[in-house]
Amino acid sequence: MWVTALLLLLLLLLLLLGRRGASRLEPAGRAVLITGCDSGFGHLLALRLHRLGFTVFAGCLCPGGAGARRLQREAAAGAGRLRVLRLDVTCGRDVQAAKELVLSHLPDTGFWGLVNNAGISTFGETGWLSMEKYEKFTDVNLLGSIRTTLAFLPLLRKYKGRIVFMSSIIAYFALGNGIYSMTKAAIEKFCDALRLEMKKFGVQVSIIQPGNYARSTKIQPPVSAEEIWNELSEEEKAVYNKEYVQERASFFNSIVSEGSPNGNEVVDAMVDALMSPAPKARYMVARLKEKALVLVCALFPTAVMDFFLSYALSKVKLR
Repeated sequence: MWVTALLLLLLLLLLLLGRRGASRLEPAGRAVLITGCDSGFGHLLALRLHRLGFTVFAGCLCPGGAGARRLQREAAAGAGRLRVLRLDVTCGRDVQAAKELVLSHLPDTGFWGLVNNAGISTFGETGWLSMEKYEKFTDVNLLGSIRTTLAFLPLLRKYKGRIVFMSSIIAYFALGNGIYSMTKAAIEKFCDALRLEMKKFGVQVSIIQPGNYARSTKIQPPVSAEEIWNELSEEEKAVYNKEYVQERASFFNSIVSEGSPNGNEVVDAMVDALMSPAPKARYMVARLKEKALVLVCALFPTAVMDFFLSYALSKVKLR
């Protein structure tokens, strides 16, 4: 047992030394496509990579919006290295058009990275959300990433590039937003399979797992208990009461308000995944208490985690 532990420790030290000893790659002449650049992490990453010297294709859902216009102003001073394009990851035509644009403007070193960042979030217990909403979230958060990955996989294999996926620590547990948690857990499993399959081609796959950064992105605005109540079906209203919905909304909004405003901490991890000679499979960017919660999920029986989460959610009774 001790021999095994020592061998594992030695292997870990060798890996760490290898990461320190190798130099980071040269960005010039390398192209990266990022989805979800209207705001949040995608927007910050597009600006960061452009300033580092990458050729950046910034996919925006609303190319006429404020975020896209800011990127276009940045592009005006960048010798054509930053291009803003319309990219709805749920639309196959948009993804194909993005691929054609990239192919027609590839720099010398080719296509280096795909960053699947686009995503949406909401709040609500399982029965409060419609089937249409489940389908929309799956299409954006899960199938959208798969759709872009499949389209660009030939280029990534050809140039031995990088694929970065935006996940979340919410992939490990659900706390009022199970629909979001569901899609992030699914994308993690997709990445695990893809990472192993791509090793033989020299393509590196990384997952970014942010903690609560709600204040630094626009993915989750505060929720309105009145709007939630008005959208409930009569069957759900017969089970829940307004006080319960208000308490849940207030609890969720308090979590959102505690989010870190420093999105650049997450962007640092995304940049490392693209530039490190030995990128990590997973980058967890979270506070100590959030990491501890994930550790409890991983090491303790499910009943222990259920106890803690149920206690946190038990202040108001249904009736």
